[in-house]
Amino acid sequence: DYYRRFIDPVDIVILKTCPMDENGYFNFSVCNLWHQSIIDRARLVIVEQCAGLPYVMGEQSGVHVSEVDYVIPGDDSSALEVPNPPPTEVDRKVARLIAGEIDDGACLQIGIGGMPNAVCCVLEGSGLKDLGVHTEMVTDGIINLYRAGLVTGARKQRNPGKIVGTFSMGSSQLYDAVHRNPDIQYHPVDYTNLPHLIMLNDNVVAINNTTQIDLQGQAASESDGNRHISGTGGQSQFVRGAYASKNGKSFICLSSTYDKRGDRRSRIVLNLTKGNIVTSPRADMMYVVTEYGMVNLKGKSVPERAKSLIAIAHPDFQESLEREAYEHRLIPRGFF
Repeated sequence: DYYRRFIDPVDIVILKTCPMDENGYFNFSVCNLWHQSIIDRARLVIVEQCAGLPYVMGEQSGVHVSEVDYVIPGDDSSALEVPNPPPTEVDRKVARLIAGEIDDGACLQIGIGGMPNAVCCVLEGSGLKDLGVHTEMVTDGIINLYRAGLVTGARKQRNPGKIVGTFSMGSSQLYDAVHRNPDIQYHPVDYTNLPHLIMLNDNVVAINNTTQIDLQGQAASESDGNRHISGTGGQSQFVRGAYASKNGKSFICLSSTYDKRGDRRSRIVLNLTKGNIVTSPRADMMYVVTEYGMVNLKGKSVPERAKSLIAIAHPDFQESLEREAYEHRLIPRGFF
């Protein structure tokens, strides 16, 4: 929508695509974000066709030759592989807590990062049936669930029987699985990420990572102070869309601590680091999960939120967090 509403016509857009197919389309492969909207605003459209890219299904997943001004040859290299590190024990502890809240027929959104993907690893042996997928990023974890037969999409209200996403980064096994696979569709990002469309599926379960959360429930997932470490992405959209879904659930997960130059610090803090960007505001927060437990912040007062989040902080930091909360009146005297 940004490109449609606010950007002056673009001089040149250059896209890496699959070679032209039998219907005259250059497929966008595993990245179908804003492509068509910017093509519509471009004075000159150039495609670099690369035979090694996986060809994907989905709406507006390619540009027709009639809209292309120049075609240039590319190499035959495959899509960029991004290795998935094995989940840590902390990842697995968090994943097991979340997996216990997922029922047959749930519609999954899996965010980027080790913890959300660890949930997929735990679910592989769960015996759950008829899981669906409506997500921004189609991950290796999702593909593993699909191959294990747990993902059928049979109970989805929107795109039943289909895995729906807008882009992928992962292994060659992922790219092989999505290549010309009619069960997996890539749509523009405004099809996948808008909350009023996410909520059309029942039982949406959104699983996303954060780097820091304060005692009122604000999650900062994209910066370390003034230093950017990620983009905004679709986290807040899926947090809202999942909660608005019938029987939906949103999970924000994080490890309780991290090391910075040899100094161990808590990710649950009184106040966010100065300059940190709030990705998901406190009013939208539902479940928060660390390796020490899970709390639901919906409907809780500020003192209740502070108490709940302190309870899932690392035990070494719980006493100091509680003291700070009392000193700054987040928890009033005499509150239990």
